[in-house]
Amino acid sequence: MTRLAQTEGLTDIQREILSTVRDFVDKEILPVATELEHRDEYPSQIVEGLKELGVFGLMIPEEYGGLGESLLTYALTVEEIARGWMSVSGIINTHFIVAYMLKQHGTQEQKDYFLPKMAAGEIRGAFSMSEPALGSDVSAISSKGVRDGDDYVLNGQKMWLTNGGSSTLVAVLCRTDEGHPEGTAPHKSMTTFLVEKEAGFGEVRPGLTIPGKIDKMGYKGVDTTELIMDGLRIPADRVLGGQTGRGFYHMMDGVEVGRVNVAARGCGVAQRAFELGVSYAQQRHTFGKPIAQHQAIQFKLAEMATKVEAAHAMMVNAARKKDSGQRNDLEAGMAKYLASEYCKEVVEDAFRIHGGYGFSKEYEIERLYREAPMLLIGEGTAEIQKMIIGRRLLEEYRIQG
Repeated sequence: MTRLAQTEGLTDIQREILSTVRDFVDKEILPVATELEHRDEYPSQIVEGLKELGVFGLMIPEEYGGLGESLLTYALTVEEIARGWMSVSGIINTHFIVAYMLKQHGTQEQKDYFLPKMAAGEIRGAFSMSEPALGSDVSAISSKGVRDGDDYVLNGQKMWLTNGGSSTLVAVLCRTDEGHPEGTAPHKSMTTFLVEKEAGFGEVRPGLTIPGKIDKMGYKGVDTTELIMDGLRIPADRVLGGQTGRGFYHMMDGVEVGRVNVAARGCGVAQRAFELGVSYAQQRHTFGKPIAQHQAIQFKLAEMATKVEAAHAMMVNAARKKDSGQRNDLEAGMAKYLASEYCKEVVEDAFRIHGGYGFSKEYEIERLYREAPMLLIGEGTAEIQKMIIGRRLLEEYRIQG
């Protein structure tokens, strides 16, 4: 284990899980990650290995075949996986958010049907909130679900689905006006639908099309897609929780834990960037000595390591706050904001340490340099996080009288 980013107070089971995952990352992910990333190839063999380790069911309760672990255990696992290849942690994250939403808000029938299959990795989840025109303005969602007998008919276009092609279950947020009169606040007329589909691209079920992968700067391997609904019929018993008008709250609860996950990813990528930087600095010689012996490089390494430690501490604090049952939107927002910004800075410093070689695709840091920017926008931009943080601070420090 590295000296940086250690976590105090873990149980023997948590340490064993993390040790197993770290060994898997070192042996099965790091040796192939850059090659697969350059080919934009889905890491099927890696995913199968993670299924065997039980990672897809890490937070699903034991009664449904999962490991019943905490958000902290999950976040630390994600940190390890992102250290190997951030795209793999994305595959796990969207699945985890849907499983979490089902566990917290699903009907008993929905839990009994989906969670055991999700724990085994037989059903793989994705969630769909964003649309082409709305960005961070969730209240502007235009996709609609209209009741028709025992079904709902869904129409609209969704954007930025991680696992859009490889998933077989998508939690889709739509507007439903049924039972919500005109003038109802937008967030009170949204519903989450549990949409089952075939894996793949094209028309994956009648009325539902996954056009194909979006070509991205980084975050390759994992499929990011659009989702088009045109007369998609969904049984009413596939409304999450069995009640319309609760979708906004379902999604925000999922995104809140997702922000802890993104913070963990930032920590993992930053850790790997530091490892690459400190290693290269001891191998590269200039002016008759390793560049690690130059004060300028030592200062850079010191700053990088401090940022890795600080981001990890905030991520752990946010996860533990959520595990305690307390509200953690402030802590999750701070952790996501700090970890993603520090990740970008640590990766860039490691890139600078590599000099011209950092610009070569032969060096791993080139891949990290393209991956880090996604964390700045995933699960809410830095600006959105600062709005959340600012509002919560004003609640906490409101002047009385």
